[in-house]
Amino acid sequence: MSFFAHWSQVPERLWRWPDFAPAEIASRGDGSILIAPDALDRLQALRDALRRPVIVTSAYRDPVHNARVGGAPLSRHKAGDAFDIALRGHDRAEMLEVARAAGFTGFGFYSSFLHVDCGPARQWGQRGDKSWTY
Repeated sequence: MSFFAHWSQVPERLWRWPDFAPAEIASRGDGSILIAPDALDRLQALRDALRRPVIVTSAYRDPVHNARVGGAPLSRHKAGDAFDIALRGHDRAEMLEVARAAGFTGFGFYSSFLHVDCGPARQWGQRGDKSWTY
């Protein structure tokens, strides 16, 4: 893992995920970024399998930003290995299936996005929403 105080400091030679930019993965709070290569490899694999754009609405979160948005104190976002992915234009069941195949192990189900992470195997969220397939 590599940490940079601002995403603009990430050397081009270090960034190997063609469909994502450091600014997308950086904290929306202070612009810092924690690069977790295994997690980003999984995110790129998900994008490659879907063969269409994936919009990441939240990735790494600095501790202050995580608290500000109501994130869990031990949020995987603070570890750099969690992503919230917008569902607009995607089939929910397909997104979940592809995310599992890419190696993600934690899943949070929300009305407009899917949370994926590389933490312990678990899932949570709006299970009453019939559009999700578990």
